[in-house]
Amino acid sequence: MSVTIAIIGAGSVGFTKKLVSDILCVPELRDAHIALTDINPQNLAMAERIVRRIVEANGLPTQVSAASDRRRALEGARYVINCSRIGGLEAYASDIQIPLKYGVDQCVGDTICAGGILYGQRNVPAILDFCHDIREVAEDGARLLNYANPMAINTWAAIDHGGVDTIGLCHGVQNGWRQIASALGVPREELDYICTGINHQTWYVDLRHNGRRIGRDELVAAFERHPVFSQQEKVRIDVLKRFGFYSTESNGHLSEYLPWYRKRPDEIGRWIDMSDWIHGETGGYLRYSTESRNWFETDFPAFLEEAGQRLDPARRTDEHCSHIIEALETGRTYRGHFNVKNRGIITNLPSDCIVESTGFVDRFGLNMVSNLTLPLGCAATCQASVDVQRMAVQAAVTGDVELLKLSVLHDPLVGAICSPEEVWQMVDEMLVAQAEWLPQYADAIPAARERLAKGTVPTRQWAGAARREVRSVEEVREATAARRTMGALGQRPGA
Repeated sequence: MSVTIAIIGAGSVGFTKKLVSDILCVPELRDAHIALTDINPQNLAMAERIVRRIVEANGLPTQVSAASDRRRALEGARYVINCSRIGGLEAYASDIQIPLKYGVDQCVGDTICAGGILYGQRNVPAILDFCHDIREVAEDGARLLNYANPMAINTWAAIDHGGVDTIGLCHGVQNGWRQIASALGVPREELDYICTGINHQTWYVDLRHNGRRIGRDELVAAFERHPVFSQQEKVRIDVLKRFGFYSTESNGHLSEYLPWYRKRPDEIGRWIDMSDWIHGETGGYLRYSTESRNWFETDFPAFLEEAGQRLDPARRTDEHCSHIIEALETGRTYRGHFNVKNRGIITNLPSDCIVESTGFVDRFGLNMVSNLTLPLGCAATCQASVDVQRMAVQAAVTGDVELLKLSVLHDPLVGAICSPEEVWQMVDEMLVAQAEWLPQYADAIPAARERLAKGTVPTRQWAGAARREVRSVEEVREATAARRTMGALGQRPGA
């Protein structure tokens, strides 16, 4: 069953290693051709060495190729996995730093909020280029499996404007399910759920332990008595109490999608936890990504050695990608949560938006469960983000600066903090800073630069309400060793 599986952005080496290891745990996929591509030759070379090491250590017939020429990597591909980060950490830093000058304190900034919207503007031209190449050189009917954020914006653009069959994939639903099982103190396999909404704002609308429904009060009590989650998930627990349903996303993520928890700097500390970046630290994911890159480059030999271990199908992860490909190729049914066009899946969200909801995959393709209705409070928060995403996609496709500014203006957190005048100047500043990754705005950048030079909105140099410095490689190594030791002793960091 030889198929070509191409990975764009394969220089995300750790994630590429995980995805390829999962794929090669499927016996029918072991003679696949894994085609890697990335614009960073150093990272691409590291990814190729790791994938080849996996193949050689397990004596597999898998073909492996690596090419900086994307079209060459996509030739004949049946599946294309997108793991790209357009603009890299350089552009991402401005997604966090510039909004801080206007009082917008983000933890992640990769989905909506000011950073996520501008990230989408960088992504959409690249996504459309990927789709163009897929249509021209990949196998007819090739599928794009998108892991890159901003998930909804990328997937919306690929489907509506790229003309490629696209499924958006995220692991937030699985992570939340594991967390809920841990809070309740039950085995994961005994906990069933229906989760639906939009990416990063997906809601567990039905939870059952061995068939018994878990209600809000029981879930709130479980989280509030948990020694770790009660401290790390304050936003999520508060939303659970008020909305009646638990959200998939981390405390840090959720806090920046809503207008209530990060708008007053002196109150941010009340809602976040600094034991790990994901719980709400200012610019937390930027710091984590920077440290991870530096550490990985230093410790690459250890990663290469690890890639030489025998594959163990029992350790295959629950990342959707390999399971989707397995289901399509073998007919073994897979149930998961996928980002697709709504089209009646959720009755009280717009038909054209991208939803994340329950579906099944087999030889006949992806079949989504339809006619789900979100609770009204959950639907309202999703709708606010959908409107922002729709404007952001259209702006990215057309290069419409005014529509882009309206998108940022309507973002829930930005709107809770900034005046229209501040938004207009902030967006101009971000456009100028990111010009090299925004080809659709090339004609508009000079005017933005002129407006910025005459700008009258005061800004400040602010690190944010909860910022931490980037650690050295040695500090990261020591912290990692400490976590491993605590894990071996059965302890939890922060417990």
